[in-house]
Amino acid sequence: MKYKKLQQLLFWTLCCDLGLFAKRLIAPGANLITEALHIPGGIGTSFSLMFLVIGSCVIPRFGCGMLMGAVQSMLAVFFGMAGSMGFLAPVGYIIPGLIVDIVLWAGRKGRLGNLLGCLLANMLSSAAAALTANIIVFRLQGIVLMLYAAVSLFTGAVCGLAAGKTAGYLEVILKIREKKVMNHAAEKNHYTDPSDPGSSGSAASGPASYGGQDCGTGQSGDHPEGSETVCR
Repeated sequence: MKYKKLQQLLFWTLCCDLGLFAKRLIAPGANLITEALHIPGGIGTSFSLMFLVIGSCVIPRFGCGMLMGAVQSMLAVFFGMAGSMGFLAPVGYIIPGLIVDIVLWAGRKGRLGNLLGCLLANMLSSAAAALTANIIVFRLQGIVLMLYAAVSLFTGAVCGLAAGKTAGYLEVILKIREKKVMNHAAEKNHYTDPSDPGSSGSAASGPASYGGQDCGTGQSGDHPEGSETVCR
């Protein structure tokens, strides 16, 4: 059980790291699009949130999205990647993580499926991140704000579809691996089970052995009163 929890924590940590550094990786290309549209961002954040959605979908625990967002915010502040939000960056990371948790939880209750649940989670969390950044930093209004939100929703939808597909593949791989581990454990328990009469080895069937010779009992003509042990 402890090993399984450690695996979950490592997977969530990997999603945090991949989301943060993938955002940094695509930032030059994303900035070309956002500068042409005269909006402050929205594309890189949607791509970063995709990894939080994958982590929350593959290992469904309510609160893990918010936890991964908090870890991402601390890493961003530590590595100087907080951007224009500065030390208020945790707010901009934790709120989208909470939206991911709520949407995926509602999707599991409503049986929406992984693909649709990831799409909605990524869309709404991207929009929440854009609105949070606008309230704290940008203070956009009118058409520019609507365009900023629209770009966040669109890129969130695209990244959400990718997250749903990726989560589906990862779930299949993890189920196969878990099945193999369980079968291996069952075989190991079968061979080492002390209650198994076939594995005790203490009560062997067949003739006894003395000094490397096979011994059996037989009737002797010199001893008519009983049987004697005959060793060959």
